[in-house]
Amino acid sequence: MKKFIRGLVCLCLILTVAILPEMRAKAEEDENKILSGIFVEDMSLEGKTLQEAKDMVEEYVESISQKNITLIAVDGNEVQITPADIGLFWSNQDIVEEAAGIGRIGNVVQRYKASKDLQYQNRVYKLEFDIDRELTGNLLSEKCAAYNKQAVDATLSRVDGNFVINPGQNGQIIDETASLELIYNFFNDEWNRQDSSLKLVIKEDNSKGNEQELGQVKDVLGTFTTSFKTSGSSRSANVRNGCQLINGTTLYPGDEFSTYETVSPFTQENGYYMAGSYLNGQVVDSLGGGICQVSTTLYNAVLLSELEVTERHNHSMIVTYVDPSADAAIAESAGKDFKFVNNTQAPIYIEGYTTDDKTISFTIYGMETRSSNRQVSYESEVISKTHPDTEVIYTDGSLPIGSISVQSAHIGYKANLWKVVKEDGKEVSREMVNSSFYKAAPRTATVGVATADPNAYNEIMAAVATNNIDHVKNVAAALAAAAAPPVAQTPEGGTAPVASTPESGATPVAAESIQAPAEEGQ
Repeated sequence: MKKFIRGLVCLCLILTVAILPEMRAKAEEDENKILSGIFVEDMSLEGKTLQEAKDMVEEYVESISQKNITLIAVDGNEVQITPADIGLFWSNQDIVEEAAGIGRIGNVVQRYKASKDLQYQNRVYKLEFDIDRELTGNLLSEKCAAYNKQAVDATLSRVDGNFVINPGQNGQIIDETASLELIYNFFNDEWNRQDSSLKLVIKEDNSKGNEQELGQVKDVLGTFTTSFKTSGSSRSANVRNGCQLINGTTLYPGDEFSTYETVSPFTQENGYYMAGSYLNGQVVDSLGGGICQVSTTLYNAVLLSELEVTERHNHSMIVTYVDPSADAAIAESAGKDFKFVNNTQAPIYIEGYTTDDKTISFTIYGMETRSSNRQVSYESEVISKTHPDTEVIYTDGSLPIGSISVQSAHIGYKANLWKVVKEDGKEVSREMVNSSFYKAAPRTATVGVATADPNAYNEIMAAVATNNIDHVKNVAAALAAAAAPPVAQTPEGGTAPVASTPESGATPVAAESIQAPAEEGQ
């Protein structure tokens, strides 16, 4: 019996040693499992570890992020998106950790009570969401706002010298701020996790202007004219086109006018031609060359009207159609624009026109509130001049030998523009409006050097080495004469050129081309 008892004790010890760790491990495993009766929405977390529960919920969120959501914009137009398109994400991820702690945290009594409570009532957690507000705002602006019906402001036009009022029309647009909040609240309060539709917040877009307001526009506030008589046909066409694009503009109090936005894009489709413009101290052909005379003429009319100039740039080199510092350049590549604000208490109207004898004028109409004894004028003050003392010669192997194109030199200037106010003919104030610097540019020439005659090539290159444009012109003329085909006597007693053969090496010589100053910009 004693042996049996000792054997039984030994067996119990062996079983205890073998089984207890496994029992302890199983107990610890169960200890880390979420209790029964705990849900995230309709998903039971029972028996899952913390990580398993997180993975399950994240997989669910990913699946519902692909649901179709229809946003209803102006006039019932629909934009199809998914929650993923607006960066929807699960924002209260701490609920899983809280769920895993139920019945596991606190003292024995607290743990026991929490476990028993689950037997009578489930604990259900609701998912909370957030959205990427920048992404959502961009979607509203780019896709939904495409269906907006913008208000059309009442405007003025002039017919036979009289103003005609063109009525405006209200529109409807998305309230993007309110719609963004609507979307956020929808996903947290209303969404059933299925395909859904949502009507965005639409607001009235009220037009500006009425007959009473526009009826105030009667007076000439300022007018200015420049001449483009020396311009070629392409530049003249650009000036006329730019003027026409600005003509008829109505601006309400506080409105800002951008010359660049009004006259661009500089394309053939928008009525522009290739003409001279400034680029890096050179005159080059570009679409819209001449448009800066339009902005400059308008600038001076704005100054005389005493409107608020918010952006103005001088040209890189001097122009000839206004005094120094009275110009206003626009250039897409340099980010230059001429802008001003209607700082009066009434609308203004811009009238622009060109004449057959090549002048351009802008007149700004509004409601005159300035005293009749007050006169405004502007004076240009040249502070310094810089005369270029060198010449620059470029060679071009693609042009025939002796052809030459010359660009005139430009004097450099530093100048100020002053606003002078007089009352009853007596000066009462003098204010500097701007200070401008114009670069000096040397006289330049581009010389063709393409020839099969090595002697002619050496001769023109020797002339180029002197860096004297007039000497190069003389050598080019001599080469042109030598390269000209011989003249034969005709039976009638006249003369006719004899065609040269390809083997003769003779090349045509282009006449000299001197380009007049143009302006910077398009």
